[in-house]
Amino acid sequence: MRTHAEPCTSAAEPFSRVMFAAVALVTARLRRLATAFRHRYDTAILMRFDDRMLADIGLTRSDVREAFGEPVWRDPTELLVDRVARRRPARVKGRLAPSIVPEVGHARAIGHPRRI
Repeated sequence: MRTHAEPCTSAAEPFSRVMFAAVALVTARLRRLATAFRHRYDTAILMRFDDRMLADIGLTRSDVREAFGEPVWRDPTELLVDRVARRRPARVKGRLAPSIVPEVGHARAIGHPRRI
């Protein structure tokens, strides 16, 4: 004999899946927006750098201004990372970057050598 509870649980299951998916989507968008705002705040520090300091990291003042010209909900660091990547020359594979980490014996103190 069927009870009244069986149809309710089977009808509620698809609804709960839809609600879970909607909540997950909204949560993901809110996290992405929070990250964009946090990166925008961090990128504002670059505006205080002089042109020489910006050139050291591969940026120009116009790059930073253009990153802030993007809509507020976009992450400005995506544009800046793209600009730096386009300006850097292609690295030779297999060459190791000079390390600033002191070596202890034959092993490095922290991590492994970086390949560039």
